[in-house]
Amino acid sequence: MYNKMKKKILIIEDEEDLVKGLKLNLSDEGYEVDWAVNGVEGLRKALEEITDLIILDIMLPEMDGLEVCRELRQKNIAIPIIMLTAKGEEIDKVVGLEIGADDYITKPFSIRELLARIKAHLRRAERDEKAVPKVYSFGDVEIDFANFKVRRKGKELDFTSIEMEILKYFIAHRGEVVARDDFLDKIWGYESYPTTRTIDNHILKLRKKIEENPAHPQYILSVYGGGYRFVG
Repeated sequence: MYNKMKKKILIIEDEEDLVKGLKLNLSDEGYEVDWAVNGVEGLRKALEEITDLIILDIMLPEMDGLEVCRELRQKNIAIPIIMLTAKGEEIDKVVGLEIGADDYITKPFSIRELLARIKAHLRRAERDEKAVPKVYSFGDVEIDFANFKVRRKGKELDFTSIEMEILKYFIAHRGEVVARDDFLDKIWGYESYPTTRTIDNHILKLRKKIEENPAHPQYILSVYGGGYRFVG
């Protein structure tokens, strides 16, 4: 069993047969399982109940999965989210990852693959929580991970969930060279995300927010042929 303490997984899915199968397999693995059959109910449960991971379908009645994900991230809910998509929904996958989903898996899928991804994301969440302090400061920047806030010179900045995850990963690996592929795998949770240029764009935005001179950064450094190094 993955953990001595039961982890709770929330399934937000309207296909009854799929939910039954997931509940059976997840319960056999030792997880506590809850479910919701539409986006509105799923969002309410995610906000009101303690949950360790969410399995979220994109196509849902009342509120679709993308909107549920967006609402959770806007409310600073950092629970790992694995999105379920149908074949041919490539654009939805990209949008889902951009707004803060941690991973996606395409229907029909292998339950063994889903279980492996669930375990990986739960381990990563535990590891990140231990590796990074709830409040971290460098220069004139203060990051409050517990309350999803970043301040520079006392002024609160607007940060996306992906930007917060990148900062958290940088801090957990401060001083180390982090390759672009590492970010794609660890932050987005799926190594075949469209392009490593995505990482460069996010780094550019981060530098504009936290660096005194983004053109000559002192905290997020480029490593030629390697990726980036955080020295805050």
